[in-house]
Amino acid sequence: MPAVTKLITPEPIATRIFSDATAAVKSLSDIYERNTAFLRRHFAAYVSGARPEGKARATYPFVRITTDTHARVDSRLAYGFVTGPGVYETTVTRPDLFRHYLTEQISLLLASHGVPVEIGESTEPIPVHFAYRSDISAEAGLGSHNPLDERPLRDLFDTPDLATMDDAIVDGTLRTVPGAPAPLALFRAARVDYSLHRLYHYTGTAPEHFQNFVIFTNYQFYVDAFAKLCRERISAGDSTCDAFVEPGNLITPNARLGRPADAVPRPERMPQMPAFHLVAPRHHGITMINIGTGPSNARNITDHVAVLRPYAWLMLGHCAGLRGSQQLGDYVLAHGYVREDRVLDDELPTWVPVPALAEIQVALEQAVGEVTGLTGFELKHVMRTGTVASVDNRNWELGDHAAVIRRLAQSRAVALDMESAAVAANGFRFRVPYGTLLCVSDKPLQGEIKLAGMAGEFYRRRVGQHLEIGLKAIEKLKSQERERLHSRKLRTFAEVAFQ
Repeated sequence: MPAVTKLITPEPIATRIFSDATAAVKSLSDIYERNTAFLRRHFAAYVSGARPEGKARATYPFVRITTDTHARVDSRLAYGFVTGPGVYETTVTRPDLFRHYLTEQISLLLASHGVPVEIGESTEPIPVHFAYRSDISAEAGLGSHNPLDERPLRDLFDTPDLATMDDAIVDGTLRTVPGAPAPLALFRAARVDYSLHRLYHYTGTAPEHFQNFVIFTNYQFYVDAFAKLCRERISAGDSTCDAFVEPGNLITPNARLGRPADAVPRPERMPQMPAFHLVAPRHHGITMINIGTGPSNARNITDHVAVLRPYAWLMLGHCAGLRGSQQLGDYVLAHGYVREDRVLDDELPTWVPVPALAEIQVALEQAVGEVTGLTGFELKHVMRTGTVASVDNRNWELGDHAAVIRRLAQSRAVALDMESAAVAANGFRFRVPYGTLLCVSDKPLQGEIKLAGMAGEFYRRRVGQHLEIGLKAIEKLKSQERERLHSRKLRTFAEVAFQ
């Protein structure tokens, strides 16, 4: 059967100029909603057995700014302006999900440069899978067999193209065609859509439930404690939150809202990295994700959470204490990382330092002091600030003992785990403020090895307190404006405006 060559597209929408961010985002939404509806309509006809007349194509909307001057901006800011004269553009997806973010970013552009933005239809096709919010097969009623199965789907619709969904902008490897616009954001639309679908798959919750402050953990104990705390706040009518969301999109509204919980069945099995969300107005709540064990998981989930542009993320987990003076249950506030996890070596070489961010460090240290009741020199009884070594071998203790000791001693590491460096390094890479507070659960070098039955009392004593510290640190970070929280340390030489 000959390949389909005729393109079927919606009526073109003329590019418009806006000096108001709210109106600009409304136009982005109108284009996106119309074009995705066009694809869904044609795909529904395909599923029902109608013979296509050609290849259905619709494209993402874009936002563009053109300036011929250098902006006079506040030198304290880390984002909200382009680096010099030129044309800057990005494609946009899910304006409903990113409405507040887009309005903020476009407002800053308008204020920084004093020129309008353009909104229109791009040339970047929307893959038909991304015209649906989650599972195209379920939402479109696509069964295991279709009468048109003999014709490849990509002949009839645009499908995801991995060649256009990389992190070249993030990693500084993008090579633009002469005369083409420079990037305005870290991610183009299809890359964002890809991660939104992956998040749903891995965490069991829809992207719209994710909050601006994220806690990653490597132990289920923390998730259990977080869920218990969230349910207590919701049932008590806590005024700072609106709902609690669990895997399967199980939504429990705050009691003060007077709405019953959704009648959604619990999933038969938990997703790979379950997420729980304490939802607050304007996504200003807290998301906790149990990422499990290993740097691959840590990199995987942060690759996808990053497209949501969270205000900050923290790693709260367990580690091996490396110093004889440490006690089980002591805390480690990471100020540096030995990156031997290897999962980001190509994108972020190990010679690149991953610096501690003052705003995060101060919030975490203050939170430890307030929760434990210790200050100043006394705080050193329960917490060390130092280097954390992250490795990719869970049984690192079984290697060449002398070589392991030498490397750890040379690095001045005070703790060892498998996830923290990847979380921090991807925070640095994706320009998301990051921090790490770990709790010592074993001391292998001193013979205190984590074995079954040995850590019960430790977990009971420390998990609740550790989580309380993390939540208190986030409350301190919430009190800061995003412009102050987003450190200039995360900028490159020619940084994109949208952060």
